Amino acid sequence: MSKSILIVEDDENVRATMELLLSHAGFKVILSSTGKDIYQIIGQQKPDLILLDVFLGDLDGRDICRELKSNPDTSDIPVIIVSSVYNIYNTILEEKANDVIPKPFTEDILLSRVQRHMPAAC
Repeated sequence: MSKSILIVEDDENVRATMELLLSHAGFKVILSSTGKDIYQIIGQQKPDLILLDVFLGDLDGRDICRELKSNPDTSDIPVIIVSSVYNIYNTILEEKANDVIPKPFTEDILLSRVQRHMPAAC
């Protein structure tokens, strides 16, 4: 069974690029353009990893990350923040993100960060 990644990204082009790269790498990709439905998605199928944009239009990804990491049901899911925010590296300490990927990113960076934080098979 392939590992699943939830991509929460409001930019359609960035979301489609990540989906293409990750699906070709063998991952099952779950997509969301908004942060509002993240708990519903996780409740239906808990992903192995979350790629989370900061500026989602409706919510701030940093707030979502903080909530996910403080909830015992979701705190074990690795969260990688993907953003063009200039001081995005502070998110690792402040919001307990597992990692960050600054935009723009390369295919190599995306895949290496995902692989680094993907939980090992049970």
